[in-house]
Amino acid sequence: MKILIDTSLWSIGFRRKDSDLNRKESLCLDELKELLNEVRTIIIGPIRQEILSGISDPKQYELLKRKLSILKDSIITTDDYELASEFFNFCRKKGVQGSHIDFIICAFAVNNNYPIFTLDKDFIQYEKYCNVLLHKSRF
Repeated sequence: MKILIDTSLWSIGFRRKDSDLNRKESLCLDELKELLNEVRTIIIGPIRQEILSGISDPKQYELLKRKLSILKDSIITTDDYELASEFFNFCRKKGVQGSHIDFIICAFAVNNNYPIFTLDKDFIQYEKYCNVLLHKSRF
């Protein structure tokens, strides 16, 4: 089964040194590496944008962009955007706030039956209201 990898995992994989990771992050990074080896990872454009945003050093930006270029974006459809807005509205009524990108991630994952692998605790709330599946590390 393919797994949609959230920005939080790509960030620790590409932007942080192994020595700076806590135990949970280190285990999740091991899982990400395994998923990459198994060719089971999915990325979408908004996640790519989040990964690349905020990098002020042009050389570091180009290096990360080049590394990411081996991953092709899966296509987001109108149905995904419409479901994302439904999730946003429903969660807001329940008192759960989230970004538009988070909700498009949730909608894309639900519409395509992909679990989401993330360290972002907001997704625990989305799981309650949006029927998303969260991937659990095997390590």
